[in-house]
Amino acid sequence: MKVHILDDWFDTLRGLPCFAKLKGHDVTVWNAHFRSTDLLAEKLAGAEALVLFRERTAITADLLQRLPNLKLISQRSVYPHVDVPACTAQGVLLCSNMKADGHSVAAAELTWALMLACARQLTAQNASIKAGQWQMGVGQSLAGRRLGLYGYGRIARAVAGYARAFGMEVVWWASEQGRAWALAAGETVAESREAFFAQSDFISLHVRMKPETKGIISAADLALMKPSASFINTSRAGLVEPGAMLAAMRAGRPGRAGIDVFETEPLTDAHDPLVHHPNVIATPHIGFVTEDELDSQFADIFDQINAYAEGAPIHMINPEVWR
Repeated sequence: MKVHILDDWFDTLRGLPCFAKLKGHDVTVWNAHFRSTDLLAEKLAGAEALVLFRERTAITADLLQRLPNLKLISQRSVYPHVDVPACTAQGVLLCSNMKADGHSVAAAELTWALMLACARQLTAQNASIKAGQWQMGVGQSLAGRRLGLYGYGRIARAVAGYARAFGMEVVWWASEQGRAWALAAGETVAESREAFFAQSDFISLHVRMKPETKGIISAADLALMKPSASFINTSRAGLVEPGAMLAAMRAGRPGRAGIDVFETEPLTDAHDPLVHHPNVIATPHIGFVTEDELDSQFADIFDQINAYAEGAPIHMINPEVWR
């Protein structure tokens, strides 16, 4: 098949073990990010299979109508960036492994790194010593403090394990079903949503981005947080009400934030006010960007291409196309 891979910005995939799975296919890897639908349609004109690098490019009806050779889109996890009805209308099969084994160790580790960085003011302390000013303030220990985990999923449970190793108290909030699962597992669930936000020293968000979770964290939620608290988001920016994060930081509740995800990505505005807020530690959506994690994810994605080519597609989101 003629396979096109979008948005491999650092040309990473060719050097990973999983890339060997594409042997025998005609593979084109695009390292640039194409914002223009016209340019995308031009570049992908010959594509039969399209590989998506997470949610970096939206697949719209307009684009699909201009790709008459496209038969398959292969990716992993949720797909709010893909117009599935348009795929079906154009006869394009979407395959996405929604229940991959294990959790994203990389995302859990970055979550923990951002928590430590917020607690110990690492970027500000680093800037201070580089400026010849020695210490710039007093940080926090994690031991004995309360970590609130929003969302009872695999990544959150991994972060909970880190927290307990550091001597933290862990409390949970989630959907009604998520809270029930947490209670059944013997976990501590906050007495109310308000108490969860008001009493946690750190809150880390771990929820999948779906239409029903868009804006699930409101400005009112953030306003309940302590001035001494930190909010960590390595999931998706769209889970937070638009504009609420910046407003909350300007109001001082919470006092600090570790942010890996943004409303516009890639974010290339050198003057973005959230990124430049003095109490925000920002990273450019690197939660999943490790060699180990990418090899695991794209092994699944390339397996889907081979399964399709062999006439037995797997992880079909719109199976009516295949039927």
